[in-house]
Amino acid sequence: MPLCSFYASTSLPVAKPQQSVPSSKPQPTAAASVATTLPTRTVMTTSMSTSTATAALSLHLPELPSQMKDKILSLELMGVDYGRALELNPSLRDASPESIHAVVSFLQSRGIQFKDLGRVLGMCPSVLTASVRGDLRPVFAFLSDDLGVPESAHRRVVIKCPRVLACSVRDQLRPALIYLRRLGFRDTRALALQDPILLVSSVERTLAPKLEFLASGLGMSRDDAIAMVRRCPALFTFSVERNYKPKFEYLVDAMGGGVEDVKAFPQYFAFSLEKRIAPRHRAAQDAGVALPLPDMLKATDEEFAEMIGKEKRMQGRAAATD
Repeated sequence: MPLCSFYASTSLPVAKPQQSVPSSKPQPTAAASVATTLPTRTVMTTSMSTSTATAALSLHLPELPSQMKDKILSLELMGVDYGRALELNPSLRDASPESIHAVVSFLQSRGIQFKDLGRVLGMCPSVLTASVRGDLRPVFAFLSDDLGVPESAHRRVVIKCPRVLACSVRDQLRPALIYLRRLGFRDTRALALQDPILLVSSVERTLAPKLEFLASGLGMSRDDAIAMVRRCPALFTFSVERNYKPKFEYLVDAMGGGVEDVKAFPQYFAFSLEKRIAPRHRAAQDAGVALPLPDMLKATDEEFAEMIGKEKRMQGRAAATD
């Protein structure tokens, strides 16, 4: 059976068996039971659907060797764009359908569901040509042994950050974990479940330079910068040029704030300058209202409007008493 037909049948809904009716007749054998719970019509429909799905995809393919066609159809049925995957991972051209199936089978044995494959393998097509023993097994062992993530939560980590499967434990994951532990990230399970992207970030090119900018670039101590990233780990994912610099400049030049404001509220950098920070600041400024930075940015539009109205009413009453 070609693998593309296997994946086509895997991706189709499974027919629900009919409920059996109690009877005084002898119990049928297992084979007969399957035959009665899955009527001939259902089996034929599923078989026809599988063939139709495979045939439909075949219409879009030129004349190719059967093995190549089987590989392309298998990936497309999983939701993976073969052309894009090949562009990102040229080694995929020489990979056999059987080796890809071995990777997929291993991932499913670790809790990754068929519906997840399009996202996981589409984002990281290098996983398709990874070695199960040399590359993938060590990653899942790292999740369990180094991070303390239970096997039941492995899927959650992979779905949140598929890149973890494409990273070397020795060269990337463990060095990042050691660095983050030195900064004071003690709850490694929470780190893996909530911010796994930090584990796939280069210490030399991403984590250390951004921490250095928060300290020297914004004018605070290294300890204060560490305290900020521990409170808001997402700071490690923001761009210095597109995020830190323009937002801090606006805070200082337009809002009259400074480094103490971001030390107290590091989440400031998580809000959009164009869609949230500047419009909210201008609205408060036009209303003659001063709001604490967290209140101004964290509130919903309705809550923000209500705060502005409340502050204006209080100002009106104060002016009336004067």
